[in-house]
Amino acid sequence: MNRLRHRIAAALASVLLLILGGLPIPALAAGAATCTGKFPNPITDICWSCILPISVGSARIANFGDQEDIDNPGSPVCSCGVNPVIGLSIGFWEPARHVEAVRKPFCLTSLGGINLDPGIPAPEAARFTRPEGDGDGGSFYQAHYYTNPVMYWLEVVTDFPCLEKGSFDLAYLTEVDPLWNDDELTLILNPDAVLFANPVAIAACAADCVAASLGFGIREMFWCAGCQGGLYPLDGHVPYHLGGVRTAELIAQRLTAKLHRELVAWGWHGRAGLCGPYFLPVMDKTAYKTQLTYPIPATEKEGGRCCQPFGRTTVTWGAGKEYPVMGEDFAFMLFRKRNCCVGY
Repeated sequence: MNRLRHRIAAALASVLLLILGGLPIPALAAGAATCTGKFPNPITDICWSCILPISVGSARIANFGDQEDIDNPGSPVCSCGVNPVIGLSIGFWEPARHVEAVRKPFCLTSLGGINLDPGIPAPEAARFTRPEGDGDGGSFYQAHYYTNPVMYWLEVVTDFPCLEKGSFDLAYLTEVDPLWNDDELTLILNPDAVLFANPVAIAACAADCVAASLGFGIREMFWCAGCQGGLYPLDGHVPYHLGGVRTAELIAQRLTAKLHRELVAWGWHGRAGLCGPYFLPVMDKTAYKTQLTYPIPATEKEGGRCCQPFGRTTVTWGAGKEYPVMGEDFAFMLFRKRNCCVGY
């Protein structure tokens, strides 16, 4: 009888090992993913110096901490409208959007870690593949895009016509977008990715990485995400996972570029933006700066700055910003360049 019991136990153990051996590690990790988060505190979690410098025409009149900026319209005088109204050309960086990269589908990190239950089958969760040989494994995240014109709803300045009016709102979920988890389907949005899916084009992104780490990325190299690698494909698949902060920064760039391609996000800067937003299907990456707000707000200034242009290496500012369980989802405040004709 004892021998029979041992045989049954051994058989059950073998079956269990076979079952567990057939389950991929990413599936186990995805099932164990937690949903945590925090609503960004506008006082302690947002680096307000990122709105600087403020410019009038091409002259910068407020630039405490030597904040980074791109070119502004040369003339301080502008006019808009069918019956032209004369105004003053103002430039600044407006905190107006929020992006998060999450492991668990429908987990709203920036709303305090709320789990949505939309009543549909759960889409693909985050996964992390094993490295092959000496390489690094890939990863996949879901992402969310919020409208967050924080300067307007806080009434930081009143009666200023250049601020976008609105409130904090969820604008885009990749969980309901069939293009986000399929490299082939997403070619509908970015067929030009075929031209840059080669070692030469990707190697050229090294120059974009250097430029972004010293200032802003190279606008003409629109297929590059600076030190985060290639911008394409515009979905959640990242072939090389070198840390959560780096990957989340790349996801933030991809989602913003994707929304520009879908004409959901528009351009607000330069001479064309003085009289209002305009279509910009190819994202100008020099028009954005990011600031990490979760899990650890990046409010400590390095060299007087706490915001990073798209593509800047995360080595200088991302260390210690990721930790297990509670700190594996990420949220960023997006500061977009805004030029406006005040008086229109």
